[in-house]
Amino acid sequence: MYNDDFLNKKLNERKEQNAFRTLKINTDKIDFCSNDYLGIVRNNLLRESSIVSRKWRTGSTGSRLLSGNYPLIEEVEKEIALFHQSEAALIFNSGYDANVGILSCVPQKGDLVIYDFLSHASIRDGIRLSFAQSFSFAHNDLNELEKKLQHASTPTNKNIFVVTESVFSMDGDICPLLQIVQLCKKYNAHLIIDEAHATGVVGERGEGLVQQLTLQDEIFCRVHTFGKGCGCHGAAVLGSQLLTDYFINFARSFIYSTALPEHTIAVIKNSYKIFPFMMEERKHLQHLIQMFQSSKIPFEKLPSQTPIQVVVVPGNDAVKILSEKLRQKGFDVRPILYPTVPKGKERLRIVLHAFNSEEEVKMLIGELNV
Repeated sequence: MYNDDFLNKKLNERKEQNAFRTLKINTDKIDFCSNDYLGIVRNNLLRESSIVSRKWRTGSTGSRLLSGNYPLIEEVEKEIALFHQSEAALIFNSGYDANVGILSCVPQKGDLVIYDFLSHASIRDGIRLSFAQSFSFAHNDLNELEKKLQHASTPTNKNIFVVTESVFSMDGDICPLLQIVQLCKKYNAHLIIDEAHATGVVGERGEGLVQQLTLQDEIFCRVHTFGKGCGCHGAAVLGSQLLTDYFINFARSFIYSTALPEHTIAVIKNSYKIFPFMMEERKHLQHLIQMFQSSKIPFEKLPSQTPIQVVVVPGNDAVKILSEKLRQKGFDVRPILYPTVPKGKERLRIVLHAFNSEEEVKMLIGELNV
């Protein structure tokens, strides 16, 4: 057998921190964990569709630039662009691929990327692959962002990019988008925003924060992913046709990936026929959010108007013990450990869904008070 014992050094460090990760099978516990915000997956809303039941090909046979392009994928890209009021849309295989593709190929040597400190790992990884210089600003801190923009606005930087998310996956809060757009206009910066956790949830039709605030004409690039509120898989990057042409030529995660198959694209198409009309589900979700936010529990509870509710339980040991206690009581609530979040900010990431009942939320709050 091959000797790969050298891997144990890093794994043992994780075990010593009580941060060792393992895979778990979802059980019959009450779901306060998944990103299926609207219940599209739970209720099989896409599986029964006639468009999905057709005999679509299960493989695309190649990358989009070779044999993997086909009429349905271009049709769906046009529909997504129309819904999101964008000139063009380009489908990537995942939100991770989209963010890595954007940030590794658009900012060039001499450019500057300024990103929110709590930006997703895919954003950070894309920035690392870029030749541009990069700095973070404190989470949602407009004053620090402006200072960084002031310092960056010199002739030495060809282009400045500001990167943030509309809804942050680990805190559940929303970025001050209007003010960020104003700062970007003031300092001639290009704004890139990841709408992953807003898609399907934020806005009257689940269109996302950008359109909810009618700022779509002020944004350089938007990312909408389908693996959360949309109940399927993949992502679309929205922007100008010029930007789409640029990605087709330079985004390596797009160029060198086998395209998504017809069946997957058919599911995405159907999701866009369903989630915009799930107004009652979004209304119920907001009711549960207000219930949880107004509750009293003996832990720090972060303010959030989104399905992602955060209960801070400092220490990997403590948060894992509380998560296991809730699991034994029938709740699927997962702990988020250091180093995923800063030390001392370990937490329960509680996700509310349109299919959760008032009684289930009350029961969860009760267990947190025991």
